[in-house]
Amino acid sequence: MTDEKRHSNRDTRGEPVWTYRGYELKGSEFTTAMVHLFRAEVNRANVWRQRLDTTTNWAVVATGAFISLAFTELQIGHIVVMLNFFLVTIFLMIEARRYRYYELWSSRVRLMETDFFASMLVPPFHPSPDWGEMLAENLLMPHFPISSLEAMGRRLRRNYLWIYAVVGLSWLAKLYLFPLPATSWTDFMLRARVGPFNGGWVLAGVLLFLAALVVIAIATIGLRRCSGEVLPRFEGLTDDSGLTLTEEVSQGVPSRSWFRPKGHRRKQLMTLIVTDHPGKVSKAVTQELNRGATEISARGSFTGKERTIMMVALTVTEVAQLKGLVARVDPDAFVIVSPVHRVFGKGFDTLENEGRS
Repeated sequence: MTDEKRHSNRDTRGEPVWTYRGYELKGSEFTTAMVHLFRAEVNRANVWRQRLDTTTNWAVVATGAFISLAFTELQIGHIVVMLNFFLVTIFLMIEARRYRYYELWSSRVRLMETDFFASMLVPPFHPSPDWGEMLAENLLMPHFPISSLEAMGRRLRRNYLWIYAVVGLSWLAKLYLFPLPATSWTDFMLRARVGPFNGGWVLAGVLLFLAALVVIAIATIGLRRCSGEVLPRFEGLTDDSGLTLTEEVSQGVPSRSWFRPKGHRRKQLMTLIVTDHPGKVSKAVTQELNRGATEISARGSFTGKERTIMMVALTVTEVAQLKGLVARVDPDAFVIVSPVHRVFGKGFDTLENEGRS
């Protein structure tokens, strides 16, 4: 579908409509649908945000309970604290996974905020040409916008490093103070012993584990694909044209939201349709998908029958409709769908942008 078709058009009565995938909606109907979708995605993001707080609360409550149990006369008190290390790590992994889901819903909210609602406030009052495709692809085939490593590092810096610090200090205090203050390093090492493992190995293992967590927290500071947090991303940031955000605004250049890839990066496909009714299929593709089709003459090697192969470039969100219209026009057609690296031309990225993408 061409970019022009994605923008508002006017029907015979001059009433604004939105043409998309062969359907026409009034501007008010489309806006109402987007508002409902926005509210639904905000609610879903809030639910997963609350789940993050729930997991953190589990870690805090468990830490308090284990430390209270550890500071007793029990000889295995320090083992209880070490068990708390394991439990808090499990909570961290659960929370990192939940954080990725939160970012999935949050990225949809941000996409609607930056490319739909924000564009209503800035002339020429229309969204970026490809934002609908990106949102549709995300709705049809959800994928996590951030990696597990970034999610874990972010949760470590926000909450869990402090929890690990409390657990680690409590463990060292338990070893040193109970049942009486240690009088020597040897005495301290004996108290740190766990089964067949001497105190030196246990202490080294705990310190290495905590050091690894600190490294993860520091190494992931530069990963900023999160859309659900307010971070100082924009100052001095440039796009493919070499302009900063401030320069783009001052020069009237349409800006993209920071978390979106430049150019058409959504999956693009090439379809080959072998049909006995090329005219009907071509008309359906043109009218319902607003895509062009190229006809190639061919001959079946088995039957020797002259056939027509139609070549159509699509995005991933259009494949289902293509299969549906071909099945309706020619149920005996043969359809091949193949991924391609990039597609340039009308309705896709332009060749002029190749040097900047």
